[in-house]
Amino acid sequence: MEYPIDYEIGVDEVGRGCFYGPVVAAAVVLPLELPEEEWKMIRDSKKLSEKKRNRLAQFIKENALYYGIAEASVEEIDIINILKASLKAMHRAIHIAYKEHQESFKPCFKHIYVDGNHFIPYQPPGEDIEYIPYTCIEQGDNKRLSIAAASILAKTYRDHMIQEMCEKNPNLKDYDLHNNKGYGTKKHMEALKTKGPIQGHRMTYKPVKEAASNL
Repeated sequence: MEYPIDYEIGVDEVGRGCFYGPVVAAAVVLPLELPEEEWKMIRDSKKLSEKKRNRLAQFIKENALYYGIAEASVEEIDIINILKASLKAMHRAIHIAYKEHQESFKPCFKHIYVDGNHFIPYQPPGEDIEYIPYTCIEQGDNKRLSIAAASILAKTYRDHMIQEMCEKNPNLKDYDLHNNKGYGTKKHMEALKTKGPIQGHRMTYKPVKEAASNL
């Protein structure tokens, strides 16, 4: 796992493969000195238990220089496609972090590290610089600490969001969303076939579209 040697922002998204709910991105700027033992425990959010993930998310929020978390809605996903929506969520998360840097006078990040192989250059609003340099890293949440931290914030944020949706709308439990968080598990697929999609499902996704057309 690579640690930051200069001020950088790590960016990751979660929920891209889900059939239900928004896609969420997070962007995190870490301090350059990382003495706490907890930093050594940070890794790809998918490799952590829910309990440990939630604890580390709180630690990251309390100890990062600044961070941003943002969404792209189901409507945006269906209109512009999931890749463009994911990139839009990433830019929104970076922008939130950038505004926090401006308001707090903390050091600005000099490089953007993105999980995956797609990104649209980010230009800070109202600044003379054209774009902030960036690097895409496939499986970056396994390789770079700032990206792994972003993956944890994005995952915990989205999981909590889906859980709150299920508590407010008991019908969502028919799709087992409180367990699958929107991914296409066996129970989710079976419910789609018998009950059809509901508001919040991504209608441009093939299994959802097919379920709607077969009713």
